[in-house]
Amino acid sequence: MRTFFWAIISLLLPASVAAQSTQKLSASKISEYGIIYRLPTTAVDITVEAEKTVEKPGEFHRYAVKYFGSSEKVITAEKVSWRVKSVTLSTRGVAVDTLSYLAQFKAGSAATLIVNEQMIPLALNTDKTLDIAAAKLPVERQAEPTPLQSEAARQVMSEEMMQSQSIAKRAEIAAASLFALRQSRSEIISGQAETMPPDGHALQLVLERIDAQERALTAMFLGTSQTSTQVRTFSFIPDKDIDSTTTTIARLSQTEGIVNADNLAGDPINIALNVMTRGELPKNDKGETKRFPKGGVAYCIPGRAALTAEFDGEVMAQTTFDAAQFGMVFGIDPAIFTDKKAPAFAIFNPVTGAITQIGQAVQSPE
Repeated sequence: MRTFFWAIISLLLPASVAAQSTQKLSASKISEYGIIYRLPTTAVDITVEAEKTVEKPGEFHRYAVKYFGSSEKVITAEKVSWRVKSVTLSTRGVAVDTLSYLAQFKAGSAATLIVNEQMIPLALNTDKTLDIAAAKLPVERQAEPTPLQSEAARQVMSEEMMQSQSIAKRAEIAAASLFALRQSRSEIISGQAETMPPDGHALQLVLERIDAQERALTAMFLGTSQTSTQVRTFSFIPDKDIDSTTTTIARLSQTEGIVNADNLAGDPINIALNVMTRGELPKNDKGETKRFPKGGVAYCIPGRAALTAEFDGEVMAQTTFDAAQFGMVFGIDPAIFTDKKAPAFAIFNPVTGAITQIGQAVQSPE
């Protein structure tokens, strides 16, 4: 009967907390003074930020050398290119059904356990939880308008330029307008212009308009370049039995940007994982492995791993992190949490299932 009761509770509890981020569970008579929760396995999130660059030649690119004297910065053909701009590595805990545990407390006790939406423990006998800073992730950025898509580009299109049927003539007019703008700016800055702006604010507006028109005319010769970014996150849960592995987590395509690992049209973005240490069960004074206490409060003693993300031979990110699956599960005698004079408290790490702080609940944890 008892086994059936807890099986039903384990099915109902996750649904009851799905609508909220945390919930406080209590050891009470209705639950036979037991609390069910799940320990996590550790997942790694790999957030890839890729930058897309679109280059387009200007209408007068063939005349750029004639009027600018150099071809180094001239875009002569339309081109789209992608590059991996950044990779961000972060970890999180993922609840595992097979790691469900029942902490059994003494009848009449008032133990409480705060769990998250996955039923992973956060705090026992205290409202204080571990403050884990969220990773700062990149945000997708749209391409800014080019100088040729601005109001200034329409302003510099004189009637003579629009009516001319010769591209060479239009280029000549554009170049003349560009040099005239530069001359006007020089005269205004030096105070030699025939008509000077009446005040500093007006001066700033005039110079900004000249700069915008100059950029538009220059783009007609040198071309335009637009950049935007794409961001995608991929998850990886290392297998507990591996010691090292290299995995293609995603790919970068020069036509589609970030694509899945199975899209062979892209170049691989790889992650390499190496287990550094594995968690071990504690031993007593005789060097013997301690036994899991009856009805104990289960927690994880995690291991540690190193992770490196690479693209095209370049290390894009690397980190070391604690991982539940490279450790062991042990338990604490539940009696210390129901001591009438000084019940203990415990704070858990929801990423690894480890206990990060333990003490007497009558003493407020700092």
